[in-house]
Amino acid sequence: MTRDVVIDVQPKEITIGLLEDNRLAEYQRESQNASFAVGNIYLAKVRKLMPGLNAAFVDVGCEKEGFIHYQDLGPQFKTLAKYVKQQLSDRKHPLPIDRVKAEPELEKNGTVSDVLQQGQEILVQIAKEPISTKGPRLTSEISLPGRFMVLMPFQNKVSVSAKIKSSEEKTRLKQIINGIKPKSFGVIIRTSAQGASAEDLEQEMSALTHRWDEAIQKIMKGQLPSLVYEETSRAVALLRDIFNPSFENIWVNDPATFTQIKEYVHLIAPEKADVVHLYEGEMPILDKFDLTRQIKSSLGKTVSCKAGAYIIIEHTEALHVIDVNSGHRSRQADDQEENALAVDMAAADEIARQMRLRDMGGIVVIDFIDLAKAEHRDELFKHMKELMQSDRAKHNILPLSKFCLMQITRQRVRPVMDVQTAESCPVCGGKHVVKPSILFPEILESKLEYLTEELKVKKFYLHVHPFVAAFLKKGGLFSQLWKWKWRFGFGMHLVPDQSMELLQYKVRDAEHGEVDLKQPIDNHV
Repeated sequence: MTRDVVIDVQPKEITIGLLEDNRLAEYQRESQNASFAVGNIYLAKVRKLMPGLNAAFVDVGCEKEGFIHYQDLGPQFKTLAKYVKQQLSDRKHPLPIDRVKAEPELEKNGTVSDVLQQGQEILVQIAKEPISTKGPRLTSEISLPGRFMVLMPFQNKVSVSAKIKSSEEKTRLKQIINGIKPKSFGVIIRTSAQGASAEDLEQEMSALTHRWDEAIQKIMKGQLPSLVYEETSRAVALLRDIFNPSFENIWVNDPATFTQIKEYVHLIAPEKADVVHLYEGEMPILDKFDLTRQIKSSLGKTVSCKAGAYIIIEHTEALHVIDVNSGHRSRQADDQEENALAVDMAAADEIARQMRLRDMGGIVVIDFIDLAKAEHRDELFKHMKELMQSDRAKHNILPLSKFCLMQITRQRVRPVMDVQTAESCPVCGGKHVVKPSILFPEILESKLEYLTEELKVKKFYLHVHPFVAAFLKKGGLFSQLWKWKWRFGFGMHLVPDQSMELLQYKVRDAEHGEVDLKQPIDNHV
């Protein structure tokens, strides 16, 4: 599998697309001015205690106050609070954390009123960004993530990712980390550390402890509330989590971001530094790598699957609902049970991709085509579990019910992305919306496939607006029109028709009677 990353940096926002075999697998779009990103650390003030919730509201400078539950304070909170208090009492001299005497751990079943006071100054980290009307979710278990490890102040434990199976490798990594980590710091060794050299691990440990030292300097100078540690840029953060030696290209259209990413890749994988490229073409970078079309075709309410099946995705405040439809596949097999299983399996492939693509979180309910046989439901359940193994977000999948409903819970850290794919109608002056114009040739191709393979029409006349006809003919023998002729037969004839609206089409058969091409998917925009 080839994996490429495309990064589009604009003055107001940054867009990042991960392509797997040239197919969009992950998509992130974030404002350049976005604050309160996951991982940011703030020196904040407790505003209100909520004993009934065993939690507190904390001012971090967001419009909505942050929320921290007692369980999110962390076992070492008393030591952290003591350190912050001592550091704020002497803002001239940074206090090494190993100079602070460790306090007893928090009781698991304690109450927030026993630990926090209104007006208290505490150090917190964003665990979840503000979502809808809610403020950010906070934690006081501070962590500084790197490529190979996560550094955790005020802890001493070294743990290794469960995905590293080799006991010899686990022992080797623990020995290296125990030999280089400073006192009073804990470390979680990530899966990507497998096979890493002691030099690489020591280099990253030094970089992470330097970040902590910089945060302490800001605590000494900052006012309340203040940002003391800012997560790396979205582009670098994404690469840090997904970077793989199999990456063939990382394309960036901004010189400053290119330099930043080049330096980062050189730091973690010097031999792969050459895969980072600065894109300087005249065509927009998202158009060049076909991301614009894929975004518009993949992030709408209705998404096509293989061989005519499609899914409808609805978002609500509480959950996401996905409905699987067979489309014209329902007429392709005599055995309805086998046909339903084939549709469900194809839909599962697309749904697993869509959850990563849209970063869907919370509860996801999928209404698959009914399967009468229990072994088929088990087969579909196992298939979905296999597909979700590559998903980095924590998730849990429940077996299908007898009504063929599947429930999935997926970790929600950021708000689900709302991408508007519909466009203003060019005919009525924007009073209504239409499907993206860039997808019009794709829609026509789907209709021609339905016409020739399902309705078995071999000779026909396709009427389109003259502008569309000119576009389809562009390129002569290499045009889209000739590609269609070779695929659907030379009985196809293109007719420029001035009576057609811009995105309108119709098909007439050999007797010049109009053919009805309406399909179930046409009812969902």
